Amino acid sequence: MSNMVCNVVEMENVSVSFDRQSVLQDVNLSIDKDEFLAIIGPNGGGKSTLLKVILGLIKADQGRISVFGKKPGDPSNPIGYLPQYVSFDPDFPINVFDTVLSGRYHGLFKNYSDDDREKVVNALEEVGMLKMRHRQMSRLSGGQKQRVFIARAIVRDPKLLLLDEPMASIDPKMQESFYELLAQFRKRMAIVLVSHDVGAVSTHVESIACLNQKLYYHGSVEESAEGLEKVYECPIGYISHGLPHRILKDH
Repeated sequence: MSNMVCNVVEMENVSVSFDRQSVLQDVNLSIDKDEFLAIIGPNGGGKSTLLKVILGLIKADQGRISVFGKKPGDPSNPIGYLPQYVSFDPDFPINVFDTVLSGRYHGLFKNYSDDDREKVVNALEEVGMLKMRHRQMSRLSGGQKQRVFIARAIVRDPKLLLLDEPMASIDPKMQESFYELLAQFRKRMAIVLVSHDVGAVSTHVESIACLNQKLYYHGSVEESAEGLEKVYECPIGYISHGLPHRILKDH
């Protein structure tokens, strides 16, 4: 079986630039169908751009990209996506259920089916928000809203879930339960989590990609220190998997 079939994403020598300024340089990355991957790097390092290339929202200047054996942006690609900033009008009168139902949109003039509504119920139940299905979005906390947006991202039963800084609007006390939720999802989908918080994600994910325009490392958490040193220009001794801290050399 070829890698094109085994991996949900294949990127070869992918480069992207905006206004002649390089954002991604010769990135080679494979994402396995069962992988829980964190993309780590400084702000402006191209992490969000990489996700948008996979989604087909940004076209690469050069290189080859395959997503589920097809081109990025193919409507049949089973991808869920939570952007870093969700465009949402707090004064718009929409409740939790209808927000998630919008993730089942089939096109103009096509109505939602009973199956669509059942999928919404299942998604809300999984993220622990079913009891609040009639509540207005404007009345939710930041963590509750994020759970609703996650439900909307998974309501189409994706095989790849892309999350761009999902912990940014969540209270630290809720972050642990959020990671537990992601652990449930990864039983049936690949997850790519973008973050700049090395210490937090290293205790939860199984692999790390170190990105700062170039991809310096992609592999296990335990062996990622060298790649992280190149990305952050900071001597990191190692990341202790399973413990909520990282060990730093003198710097």
